[in-house]
Amino acid sequence: MNPFSTLGIRHDIVNAITELGFENPTPIQEQAIPVLLSGSNDFVGLAQTGTGKTAAFGLPLLELLDFEENYPQALILCPTRELCLQITSDINKYSKSMKNVNVVAVYGGANISDQLRQIKRGVQIVVATPGRMLDIINRKAIDFSQVGYVVLDEADEMLNMGFQEDIDIILSTTPEDKKTWLFSATMPTEVRRIAKKYMTDPFELTMGTKNTGNVNIEHEYYVVRARDKYAAFKRIVDFNPEIFGIVFCRTKIETQEIAESLVKDGYNADALHGDLSQQQRDKVMKRYRDRSLQLLIATDVAARGIDVNDVTHVINYSLPDEIENYTHRSGRTGRAGKTGISIAIINSKEQGKIRQIERVIGKQFTKAEIPNGFDVCEKQLFALIHKVHQVEVNEEQIEQYIPRIMDEFKDLDKEQIIKRFASLEFNSFLKYYQNAPDLNAPAHEDRAGDRGDRSFKSSTSAGFTRLFMNLGSVDDFTRGDMLGFICNNTKISGKSIGKIDLKGVFTFFEVENAFVDQVQQGFKSVDYQGRPVRIELAGEREGGERERGGERSGGRERSGGYGGGGGYKGRSGGNREGGSREGGGGFRDFSGKRREDRVGGNSGSGAGRREGGSGERRRRN
Repeated sequence: MNPFSTLGIRHDIVNAITELGFENPTPIQEQAIPVLLSGSNDFVGLAQTGTGKTAAFGLPLLELLDFEENYPQALILCPTRELCLQITSDINKYSKSMKNVNVVAVYGGANISDQLRQIKRGVQIVVATPGRMLDIINRKAIDFSQVGYVVLDEADEMLNMGFQEDIDIILSTTPEDKKTWLFSATMPTEVRRIAKKYMTDPFELTMGTKNTGNVNIEHEYYVVRARDKYAAFKRIVDFNPEIFGIVFCRTKIETQEIAESLVKDGYNADALHGDLSQQQRDKVMKRYRDRSLQLLIATDVAARGIDVNDVTHVINYSLPDEIENYTHRSGRTGRAGKTGISIAIINSKEQGKIRQIERVIGKQFTKAEIPNGFDVCEKQLFALIHKVHQVEVNEEQIEQYIPRIMDEFKDLDKEQIIKRFASLEFNSFLKYYQNAPDLNAPAHEDRAGDRGDRSFKSSTSAGFTRLFMNLGSVDDFTRGDMLGFICNNTKISGKSIGKIDLKGVFTFFEVENAFVDQVQQGFKSVDYQGRPVRIELAGEREGGERERGGERSGGRERSGGYGGGGGYKGRSGGNREGGSREGGGGFRDFSGKRREDRVGGNSGSGAGRREGGSGERRRRN
């Protein structure tokens, strides 16, 4: 007997999920399903992504709803279009042996008329993103007066994306006596407030410690010099030939630039960020799901709700500003009981943040060493040999060529053939890595970096001028907001902005020397909330503000932001740590494309949870 039957799931549903490969319930399913089947409790479930939450609430809904009636009886809210479609697809698969089950997916970026027609035909379960759901409610095109169950899936992510007000309005249209089931990876204050406002004495189920990471994920970090970040990242990728990963950056600009540079260097990569249209986003995600892409370069907001199986690695090219976002990032790998690796590439100043993340997730990071050139060559060689073992031979098609092939090899014995075959790729890697430098940050830099975290540093990157602005964090700016504010008012690229030191009531920022006058002119007539914006050369003001402003903004603050790297493609600067370019050379990878090794990281371009401006937080469906 399938163990799901013992949880109270009826046979036609059990038969359907058995065909899908459901053999044993996951821990969240095993404990949540009996509680939810009772239909008598509000419910809060804390569990990481990839633990089987959709079945944990989807299967009980199929048991509890009356599918003889064609009105909305359950509403499932989730943060993104991808997750909305995934939930809808899963519930349809669970219910394939049932009659008259109507599930409608409601999300932005698609034709709203089609969704309205589906609702009008009759629906029992509505799966929706908050923005589009609110649009339909405002059109008075749906009646939630008889909804018995509301599910808030990945509630913390919805609130992080700025949907709190939308959720409040949507829930206000549902009956007070409904049952609310909330699922979340973390339990921040905002989620707790939602639970308190809309639930009565909920049953709480925590799988593992709150905010902890998936036990199937290993966490590693590499300490490198800022100028070496991009080269170190590529070497980590080369050391893992079978990598199928998601690479997280902090800003849209950083995301796009890294993706473009990887493509030029011969890697199968593409970017996913907020400036893409829905059609572009769908195309990128299709390529990634089909494994036409090996690396998906994404921002936190754009990656919300991505549900792709068998992701082997999550790479934090830049650490997130919010520590809780690390849990969301790492949760993209190690799903459904499989193992995964989460990697952080940091500079010496960021080791303190690694310690903070360890405390939050309850797991220790392993400090790893960037592999040397020989190790990478060896790994790539045996990956190739492994592919030879696994390749499928089309006997019928190749048979006609065997005589000619054997004739070509008649002067070579078996050992010579193997050596020459292996050398086709091995020679390229040997040449590429023959003078590969050590990219690990020296130990003395680690110690210097730790001291740097506790002291105020005001050194300016080469080729940049440090400017003062009379706006800061008390004006509700993050570093990302400030980057967008500067770029929007001066019409210069984020690549030309260096370190941004956001203080309480003021900000220091770097700009390439060639654009100093343009920045000053751009802000000459700009007001912010009734105050003229002042831009001045930092100069002596920085020394004075170090004494006075440091106290107002909470004491000494570290210079620059998290992350950043050296400028690739020959651009000096353009990042928080300065930039440089080393090296050259190249090789042809397995696809035959030529890679150019630009040893130096991408040009970082600001930080912040919001991608390039405050408008990025909402309506990302």
